[in-house]
Amino acid sequence: MTVPQGDGTVRNLSETGQEAISPAFQPPPPSSPEPLGQRTLGDSFQQRNRLSRILPVTPQTSLSPPAGRRFHNKMAIPQSTTIVPTNVRPRGGWVIALLAALAPASQASAQTDGNGDERPTLQAIHIEPGEGITLDGNIDEPVWRRATPATGFLQRDPDQGEPATERTEVFVVYDASDLYIGAILYDSDPDGILAYQKQRDASLGTDDRFMWILDTFLDQRTGYFFEINPAGLMGDGLIGGGGGGGFGRGGFRGGGAFGVNKSWDGIWEARVVRRLDGWSAEIRIPFRTLNFDPSNDTWGINFQRTVRRKNEEMMWTGHRRNQQLTRPVFAGRLTGLEGMSQGMGLEAKPYAVAGWRNTPTTDPGIDPTDFPADAGLDFSYNITSSIRAAATINTDFAEVEVDQRRTNLTRFAQFFPERRDFFLEGSGVFSFAQRNGVTPYFSRNIGLTDGEPVPITYGARLGGQAGRYELGFVQVRTGHETRIDSDGLINQIQAEDFTIARVKRTFMRQSTIGAIYTRRGTAADSTGFAPLDRHTVGADLDFYTSRFLGDKNFQFEAFAVWNSDPERADTSSFWDRSARGIRINYPNDLWRISSSYRELDKDFDPALGFTRRNGFRRLQPTVSFSPRPRDLLGLRQLQWEIRFEYLMDMQWNLETRKTDFKLLGLRFDSGDRVDFDVTQLFERLEPEDEFTISGVTIPAGRYNTVSWRASARTAGRRIVSVNVELRGGEFWSGTRRGYEFGLTARPRPGFSVSSRYERNIIDLPEGNFTTNLVRLEGGWHLSPWASLTGDVQYDDDSELVGLFAKFRWIIRPGNDLFLVYTHNWDNLGTRLQNFDFATRSRGVSTKLNYTHRF
Repeated sequence: MTVPQGDGTVRNLSETGQEAISPAFQPPPPSSPEPLGQRTLGDSFQQRNRLSRILPVTPQTSLSPPAGRRFHNKMAIPQSTTIVPTNVRPRGGWVIALLAALAPASQASAQTDGNGDERPTLQAIHIEPGEGITLDGNIDEPVWRRATPATGFLQRDPDQGEPATERTEVFVVYDASDLYIGAILYDSDPDGILAYQKQRDASLGTDDRFMWILDTFLDQRTGYFFEINPAGLMGDGLIGGGGGGGFGRGGFRGGGAFGVNKSWDGIWEARVVRRLDGWSAEIRIPFRTLNFDPSNDTWGINFQRTVRRKNEEMMWTGHRRNQQLTRPVFAGRLTGLEGMSQGMGLEAKPYAVAGWRNTPTTDPGIDPTDFPADAGLDFSYNITSSIRAAATINTDFAEVEVDQRRTNLTRFAQFFPERRDFFLEGSGVFSFAQRNGVTPYFSRNIGLTDGEPVPITYGARLGGQAGRYELGFVQVRTGHETRIDSDGLINQIQAEDFTIARVKRTFMRQSTIGAIYTRRGTAADSTGFAPLDRHTVGADLDFYTSRFLGDKNFQFEAFAVWNSDPERADTSSFWDRSARGIRINYPNDLWRISSSYRELDKDFDPALGFTRRNGFRRLQPTVSFSPRPRDLLGLRQLQWEIRFEYLMDMQWNLETRKTDFKLLGLRFDSGDRVDFDVTQLFERLEPEDEFTISGVTIPAGRYNTVSWRASARTAGRRIVSVNVELRGGEFWSGTRRGYEFGLTARPRPGFSVSSRYERNIIDLPEGNFTTNLVRLEGGWHLSPWASLTGDVQYDDDSELVGLFAKFRWIIRPGNDLFLVYTHNWDNLGTRLQNFDFATRSRGVSTKLNYTHRF
């Protein structure tokens, strides 16, 4: 490879294997550094973009993790950037004052919000007639040079508040129909940039990434989340309304009250290129993709960048660990927005599906093969710029992936997440009293019976915001279907109507109060009998503040739910069919403290909800301590935790007493993790509570057990990553031994293979048994627009081997082609030791979606 030199000569780099930058672009001598941000974009624009030579998107990865938390620049970067030494950790106030004095000029512009907080401000520049942007990842159009970038990113992790070790510049411009974001992500070691993932919405815990949010209503609690990586992957989601937990238990990261519902797939585009000094991206987000108030010229905006080889997280604003990108209350301001158009606000999305299905049978009167084909239509309309209505006719979910199987050694049902787009989009508003174990609306009750799909005749959805109110409404009708079960019996599934309504009202900055209503009505059967409609009504309160004791997070939640039950109307009271509870939460980085109390009465069972267990009163306090040592054996964070559960029946008799001890949790700078846990459990099992696992009945009695778990996980940024879990101890009247092993290999960007094997060996006086669960997954992502994924699963419980394979081609955002193959085999042998496969079913489906916006 050759690179032009400043004197016009050409230098051959094949001997060094590294790419160099012309001496004309070398940084100034250390004796006279140029402060960050002390130059105008116009002065350095031409110089910077001479470096934007497009490189292959395949990163040169390094298997060797950094030895510690300190990193040194290994490659010259543009003169406009100062190398910040990371081996010096300021401790005194004078150092903080000096860093503030050296802050970039672009950060000097700020606004004060209605609560007196000063927020950095970024000016959006309007694209003038004759200007345009070619979406290719190069920040080289003239309009970009008129924009002042957001710079001055600060570390959130590992060294909170210190300047980021790599420079980032973000620009925002727009025209009447689209918002454009340009980002230059400088990197002093471009060979160390990591970009394994290419599949849309894939987890980027393995990669470098750039994330941003848009608070389009400036309500400081809802918005849109977007992310990309250096390979061009695109991910997005909805913020607020409980779109899915922030950071899970034991995740080591504090302040996760607001999550992201990544099930939302917006229509937008991103293009990424590699440069000699890092990578850059151009993003186009149509205003039609967003809900917003057109009379408001200011939005909330924030940016976060991850340099994965350092496990460094850097923020434009809201860099404290008690803060978070997905909490818009800490976002900066994007100003200068005017004249934005959503067009007519009408979107039509027709689809067509065709397939082949084969179900072997010995009945000569039944044809084992059929060729199903169908068509349908989804459409949406912006009633206002902030409220959108949608409808679906003759819905089909041929492209939806199968559930991941799990081993269930408990006596309670398992919760599986929703995967169908119609129910996922805008679903955040329907979340209710998060983390309280109450789900009055669970969309998998619609159009699914025993895991098998029921045809959906039509569905309607409305959602959005009206002032301080967040609204959600769903109406669905499913069709009649006749099924033959495994015993050859004919089952009639009657048509049903489902109604769900939800409203939330915001108060203060981050708090809401809301109500929910659901109805389930079933059509009459062949005898003319139709059960009475079943109703559920609930209310919840979520009070959240980030100013507790000055700058700490504090949350108080309360809820109450009631459901009707026509079958038990004469035998149960109003209170018997109700649930209520409160929860206090102190979710901060060093200490996480929470306590909840809830009651689910004996007949509480919402017809559209999900309830693992009812008829109990439960107190559940938790205390977690997670300090961050300095320069200790490559450790970034430690964790100790105690979680206590005291569960009684409705007569206040003890049923369960459980204490989980996290004896030690270790999180390393490299991203590796190790955990050691012990659980002490008391269970009182009454005769009516007896249950069966793998053919062995657990009898009534009093059980005191102690069990343990040890786990280790290597960082996902490695080409090969491994996770191992060992567990053992007492289990009901006997013992349990088990282990789980997972391995993921990413030999090249866009290609991955992973496997998981779980085994449990149970020895009980009532009988012994062993469970096995095997999963093999693979993905080949030719680009962010085309991917082939698949998995094979087997478990001893179902004794069923399942294959699922899907090819997806995103022809353009909103237009998709799917090709899906499924195959299920019964294992007629002796579990895992003796496979004897017999095909149960197999099929191929092809689905084409097309989106047109008016």
